[in-house]
Amino acid sequence: MKRKLNGLSQRYVTALQKHLKQGPCASLQPAAGLGRRAVALGLETLELARMHEGAITLLKLSSRKDGEIKRAEKFFAEALIPMMETHRAARQSKMDLHRLNELLHRRTRELAAANRQLQRGVIRRKSVEAALKKSGEHYTRLLKDSLQLQEGLRQLTHQLLASQEEARKEISLELQNEIAQTLLGINVQLLSLKQEARINTMGLKNEIASAQRLAIKSAQSVRRVAREFRNA
Repeated sequence: MKRKLNGLSQRYVTALQKHLKQGPCASLQPAAGLGRRAVALGLETLELARMHEGAITLLKLSSRKDGEIKRAEKFFAEALIPMMETHRAARQSKMDLHRLNELLHRRTRELAAANRQLQRGVIRRKSVEAALKKSGEHYTRLLKDSLQLQEGLRQLTHQLLASQEEARKEISLELQNEIAQTLLGINVQLLSLKQEARINTMGLKNEIASAQRLAIKSAQSVRRVAREFRNA
């Protein structure tokens, strides 16, 4: 690297000397070429300025007229242009990189926020799904219990109707027996009346009264059983 710098310094001295000899109309292209070479070697502006000062000292320009010094300054300024452009491009690239980094950081934060929101949404969705599943199981159990209760009520109703029907049958049989017994008693009383009528009038009255009581009792029994049927 040092050898390359020495070579570039010698070329700078030679090019500057030739530029000054050519006069005010000399081309500045050699200076631009030296500047691009300095950029390629990675030199900084200060290092190129030192190289220029060394060339001025070596060529003893400080003792010459102002015209040559001004042309030397233009030569140096032309050599600086590629370096300045490179620095400008580097600064622009740095600024662009900084903006890209800021954009990347902002997008990263936005992505992180969106990811957190998505995770919260997933958690809420799982919670809702779990609640719906639990609710579905709960209603399934309620429906099963309801069906079992309905079946129990149906069986109970059937048993109740069967019990009522059995009770009606018992009451009907009881009524038939009671009425049959009462009618049989009335029939016996009537036979007795028939015989008493031939013998004793007072005894006939008593028998008639007894038959009436049996008839009244029979009528009461019929009404009682009828009420029981209505209330059953």
